Amino acid sequence: MTTASDVPAGTRSRPGLPELIERIRQCTRRESDPGTVARLVADVLTESRPTVRLLTSEEREGSAEGYTRHTLHAEPTFSISAVVWRPGQITEIHDHLVWCSFAVLQGAETENIFDIDGDRLVQTGSRQRPAGSVSGVAPPDDIHQVHNTGDTVAITLHVYGADLSQGTSVRRTYRRRTAH
Repeated sequence: MTTASDVPAGTRSRPGLPELIERIRQCTRRESDPGTVARLVADVLTESRPTVRLLTSEEREGSAEGYTRHTLHAEPTFSISAVVWRPGQITEIHDHLVWCSFAVLQGAETENIFDIDGDRLVQTGSRQRPAGSVSGVAPPDDIHQVHNTGDTVAITLHVYGADLSQGTSVRRTYRRRTAH
């Protein structure tokens, strides 16, 4: 059970966050395999149905400069971040150091999936993820690019398998080679 001393003061004003933190802690204590933890945390996100109310109205606006990440909680075994995507905002093609589970809270995102074929990066698929979509992935099968192809602000909630309060989960970025 979560006690007031277990939850940082800033999280108490975010509806549902203290309970979500405790349920994720249970997953990370119970299992060590990254793929399994990612699936368990994805199940928690599906069951708990977090909402955009985790963010203030100002945080939900995002930034014209690029997608915006808000760290909502971090501890040694996981971090919770919300990402706000205005229409057209996109990540680089990248992979991760740790497992990640995420939920689309508002709007929709498009995820392009990639793989390495010899010395070439090839797109192997694309997924449209509307509000309510939940997924979990773990390295090495996680080369992707995410963007908001819709015409409204999208908000996603990400749980990463490390304390990312001072850094990123991106292992490396990739560039598509163009034909000459």
